Amino acid sequence: MGEDVRIFDRKILIIDDDESIRDILKTALEKEGFTRVMCAGSGGAAIEICRREKPDLIILDVMLPDMDGFEVCRRLREITLAPILFVSAKSEDVDKILGLGIGGDDYITKPFSPKEVAFRVKAHLRRDQYYLKIGTSGEDTSSQDIISFGDIKIDAGKGMVLKKERAVNLTALEYGILLYLARHPDHIISKKRLYEAVWQEPYLGDDNTIMVHIRHLREKLEDDPANPRYILTVKGLGYKLVTHSSPK
Repeated sequence: MGEDVRIFDRKILIIDDDESIRDILKTALEKEGFTRVMCAGSGGAAIEICRREKPDLIILDVMLPDMDGFEVCRRLREITLAPILFVSAKSEDVDKILGLGIGGDDYITKPFSPKEVAFRVKAHLRRDQYYLKIGTSGEDTSSQDIISFGDIKIDAGKGMVLKKERAVNLTALEYGILLYLARHPDHIISKKRLYEAVWQEPYLGDDNTIMVHIRHLREKLEDDPANPRYILTVKGLGYKLVTHSSPK
């Protein structure tokens, strides 16, 4: 199956204070076929560009001159659901977990291969398009494809999630996880199966990545995230979305 040419028309924003790195990434993306690549050298400038241009994907350095990348991510998540890929010299698990926990979709450590970054960009844009247009089940969706449980409603045709009739802002990966679990209600889904279905790449046993996204999803959907009633952990087996629980 060939590349979907539509992803190459998506807007990409690179945020890094190092001009040489910005140029390297921009060149790598343009060589892969992306034609709408923008750059920013600070968090403040990036936020303004994001408000104005509404990029479809953001590459974000953690170390910036005016504010750190984690704070930039928090602010960006108030105005965009676009996938955010962190790039950082910090390789500690705690930094990766923090980045994913505040709304990042990927974490790439320096030094990195520009071609690998371009590959990840393509993968995230394909996933984003896949979740919103088809759904992780591989079945066609329409405006009538509504999944409801408790006070949660998923409109798979529009890529929208409501809690008590109010829109919930989810990242592409959070939406993918929820939609996959919702399409297999009351079934235990192993971490391997969930990862390979949503991330669409082989599972290498990185439990932290899944756990962080599940925790973030609970914080947005559950009344009491510490005692969830929808997204349950089945110890040693995986996760299960319970749909028979009624709202309190």
